[in-house]
Amino acid sequence: MSYRILTIDPGSTSTKIGVFDDEKMLFEENLHHSAEELAQFETIPQQEAFRRRLVLKALEEHHIPLESLSAVCGRGGVLKPVHGGTYLTTDAMIDTLKKGPYGHHASNLGGLLAREIGSALHIPSYIVDPPVVDELAPLARYSGHPLITRRSIFHALNQKAVAKRFAKEQGKKYEDLNLIVCHMGGGVSIGAHMKGSVVDTQNALDGEGPFSPERSGSLPTGQLVKQCFSGKYTEGEMHRMLSGRGGLVAYTGSNDMRYLLAQAEHDKKIAGVVDAFHYQIGKEIGAMAAVMHGKVDQIILTGGIAYGKETVDAISEMVGWIAPITVYPGEDELLALAQGALRVLKGEEKAQEYRRPRPEDNN
Repeated sequence: MSYRILTIDPGSTSTKIGVFDDEKMLFEENLHHSAEELAQFETIPQQEAFRRRLVLKALEEHHIPLESLSAVCGRGGVLKPVHGGTYLTTDAMIDTLKKGPYGHHASNLGGLLAREIGSALHIPSYIVDPPVVDELAPLARYSGHPLITRRSIFHALNQKAVAKRFAKEQGKKYEDLNLIVCHMGGGVSIGAHMKGSVVDTQNALDGEGPFSPERSGSLPTGQLVKQCFSGKYTEGEMHRMLSGRGGLVAYTGSNDMRYLLAQAEHDKKIAGVVDAFHYQIGKEIGAMAAVMHGKVDQIILTGGIAYGKETVDAISEMVGWIAPITVYPGEDELLALAQGALRVLKGEEKAQEYRRPRPEDNN
């Protein structure tokens, strides 16, 4: 039996959608939203009906009958920490996405859109591997001070998808492998996938780990504290320094890795920054190998920056001795959403249920 799945990936100024028959994409489209269109909404959840109309219009334009859909799957948002997997869009989830106790982000619209469309059509709706997937080992939660606990917020959807893709291509189970997965895009996150769980990774949303095109990465804490209390910056400006205006864009004025790789050939300053970017990623991959006691089956490089041969070569030279390296460039997130829903629809995996946060979930 074949299943037709609508996938929805909302961004801050666009909504990517795709329709799949099982894993075969019928079409994809990126629906762009102007600043003027979005300015009429005071909050992100208020954009849901506006974006939903555009999604339904696109389906009509591509001659996809609504009654032909088997399920809807949206990008997971900022929820309480959860284990990886495919989740039904429960009332508790929708309440969290609307109220935003863990943060307001465009990805929160993924679950809201999936739920509204699915409910109207009387078909199941899901999210898959939201960025708050938290499978950290107990030791990985220690930060160094009891007031601060390390959090797992990373590119879970893409990391889990490519890890499972590699396992399938090898004729093995994801749960039987030790993999280091490195996602390189606007943000960078590196995960230690041990026997099906990401036992260590970073809070990439806040910029922890290696610096990236727009995030500062883990900074020397003493110097960071001095900047916070220098009187030069507001709290908001400090947050933007860490995420949005940090990393490559802070050093060079550009967040375009393709441009920077080209400029590095004749600009020593840019070349130094690019080398440092590769160095920090390699260093973090090495740290994840230590987490696994050196028992690493494969290193996987993914994300948009993995298209760059110079980047792949530089990282491979630094860490290739740890384990063989596989490269899956890009972010096939729409396909990853379809695959997550498909595993449930075919009975290969049980849909998980998101439950209301408890007070201790906020600690």
